[in-house]
Amino acid sequence: MSETIQTLLSEERRFAPSPEFAAQANANDPAIYERADADYEAWWKGWADQLDWFEPYHTVCEFKAPNAKWFLGGKLNAAYNCVDRHAERTPDKRAIVFEGEPGDSRTITYRELKDEVSRFANALMQLGVERGDRVCIYMPMVPELAIAMLACARIGAAHSVVFGGFSADSLQERTNDAQCKVIVTADGGWRRGSIVPLKRTVDEALEKGCPSVHKVIVLERIGPDATNPVAMVSGRDIWWSEIVSVQSTDCPCASMDSEDLLYILYTSGSTGKPKGITHTTGGYLTGTMATSKLALDLKDDDLHFCTADCGWVTGHSYIVYGPMACGATVLMYEGAPDTPEKDRFWRIIEKHRATILYTAPTAIRAFMKWGAEYPRRCDLSSLRLLGSVGEPINPEAWIWYQEEIGGGRCPVIDTWWQTETGAMMITPLPGITETKPGSATRTFPGISARIYNEEGMDITPADGSRHEVGGFLVLDRPWPSMTRGIFNDPDRFEKTYWSKFPGRYFAGDGAKLDEDGYFWLLGRVDDIMLVAGHNISTMEVESALVSHPAVAEAAVIGKTHELKGQAIAAFVILRSDHRHDGDPAHLVNEIKAHVAHKIGPIARPDDVFITAELPKTRSGKIMRRLLRDVAEGRALGDTTTLADPNVVASLKDKYESTES
Repeated sequence: MSETIQTLLSEERRFAPSPEFAAQANANDPAIYERADADYEAWWKGWADQLDWFEPYHTVCEFKAPNAKWFLGGKLNAAYNCVDRHAERTPDKRAIVFEGEPGDSRTITYRELKDEVSRFANALMQLGVERGDRVCIYMPMVPELAIAMLACARIGAAHSVVFGGFSADSLQERTNDAQCKVIVTADGGWRRGSIVPLKRTVDEALEKGCPSVHKVIVLERIGPDATNPVAMVSGRDIWWSEIVSVQSTDCPCASMDSEDLLYILYTSGSTGKPKGITHTTGGYLTGTMATSKLALDLKDDDLHFCTADCGWVTGHSYIVYGPMACGATVLMYEGAPDTPEKDRFWRIIEKHRATILYTAPTAIRAFMKWGAEYPRRCDLSSLRLLGSVGEPINPEAWIWYQEEIGGGRCPVIDTWWQTETGAMMITPLPGITETKPGSATRTFPGISARIYNEEGMDITPADGSRHEVGGFLVLDRPWPSMTRGIFNDPDRFEKTYWSKFPGRYFAGDGAKLDEDGYFWLLGRVDDIMLVAGHNISTMEVESALVSHPAVAEAAVIGKTHELKGQAIAAFVILRSDHRHDGDPAHLVNEIKAHVAHKIGPIARPDDVFITAELPKTRSGKIMRRLLRDVAEGRALGDTTTLADPNVVASLKDKYESTES
């Protein structure tokens, strides 16, 4: 049936919270869901009231799709809530623990963070940045990145963080769309032992044309290096150390309306111009603080290690704003997980005694591929909670993560949310929820999600009914951290997110519900394959592939087939410890049969292609669009966002030689 998504994969394993974890959890009463649903505005009000407001709000929520306003009339400041109030109450508590890729480390207390944020805020104002202006931040994952974000928030300027792996063209496009007045960058950063020449990229972007940019602030991260010459343009460029060191630590926080713009973050669609997703102040802080406290179970003595970059929303919400609104200690790491060896994350956890790890399924599958010997070298006993973010996690990766990284004792929270939602929407509460590998389980308290079919009918099953047909994941009521729109493009915002199901937010993802009311994310709906009249999720086929003992990672696409409409083509990476009989054709047939056994004959891949690498963005997401180009024999599309553009070209050559 073309209007539904076939859900064929079954998962029966269950993991209840341990009594010890449940006893200490921030959320340990199952009735929390019913209380939140009974009056969701009152629920969110309770969390908003845990923020410090300069002036109280008078109305919790006004919503007329697609426009939402939360905590109307209230005045507050994000930097005050994330820094100042903790600097006053717990000044010597660690705010940021930093580990650089070369091995350097720093610790910054909340008192020190307040001083550094204030100095940088004063520096921005000296350069003419005013309330309502936009500042572009293009930096490595160093504490100064968080300092720059918080300094913008302090004075009421919106920041637009651009991931430090993006090209000059991407930086130019985002800078011009936001009309940024200042760019904050560094002479470079470290990645896999090499220097990333950030300032050189900024210069190239400015040469292409960024007329709104008047000043460039340059952090000295690398220092003098013959391989990374840094040209400073007189009158435009200024070193961070020169302008910041002379500033006062006295910088009052601007009183911002709850609905004032906090930041813009650009997210790419499959085609077209990047979308400048906007988030405002009061609602966003409320959502990220609540989810940090309940889903991440943040405690005063935790060291929270989120491996994301602040160039992505996960870094915004779960390194900076959410945890710091809670007064937590966060661990920032600059570099790659395999430098100098493939045990780098585990060495960092061992060294700093991190207690919470929040990372991506793509990274987990890479760890599986590398082998369990790397985490087994290290003492990971400090960990007490594991999290997954970014895309659906296949059950075998979930189990590996729980056993090899969590030692079988740590709850795993698989979280679903987006740049647009601002905070977690579907997630276990680790002290309450019985988890199922591969399922993000239930909506966060106060969030409402439904399953719709193509005709716009709500097909969400009644409680207790078995539901084997998936559909489109829809959020059917407002939430505080929801995006307020696409910067300067309200028509595109409404068309993109609110037109398919009028009055409802369509996330762009497919999902199903099981008999316990748990959500199983099926991936982007544009990653659904139509095979002989059956809509089949790429995620489910990939999960079946990765459950084969030889397969570490897999990507699946549908390619044109004259009889079936689309045929399934799979690209797989083998585990490093796998040994086979030397006949790849035998292994390929074995893998095809395994998928047919796990899911059914309809999902048996026509092609299985063994490869050493997959084309991924710098954030680790597999570019299936490029794999479709390879499989269809088309010219390759845009590869500028790939971590390594050579991967897809090599893959194309190998695929074509195999096909011929």
